[in-house]
Amino acid sequence: MFQSITLGLLALAIILPIGIFFIGERNPSRFRGALAINIISFFGVMLFATVFLFSTSAQASAPTDTNGLRFIGAALATGMSTIGAGIATGSTASAAMGALSENEGIMGKALIFVALAEGIAIYGLIISIMIMGS
Repeated sequence: MFQSITLGLLALAIILPIGIFFIGERNPSRFRGALAINIISFFGVMLFATVFLFSTSAQASAPTDTNGLRFIGAALATGMSTIGAGIATGSTASAAMGALSENEGIMGKALIFVALAEGIAIYGLIISIMIMGS
């Protein structure tokens, strides 16, 4: 029962912001509103799923199962780090291209900064591997 409710809420969390953005005039404030609704509804659905789907009932004979929370933690570590790496890479790569148009001699330094931004995703992947290994 809770699985079907969670799937319905997840579908609503995806469809509602898209509908808000595409119905009416498309402007940056409407985009920000749709993004805020998307973030709030997504984390609300994740909280609902964590509480009702991944928790076990308190019984003395049943062992507690933390695999669901482990999967959520690993997914959040990898997902958030790759989002951060994408934002950082976009900023540094565009700045590096602008600097390279001015002076071609700084290509090595520019590539180092872009590689440092990509390292954030690797750190998140390592953390998720450590979470799944414990």
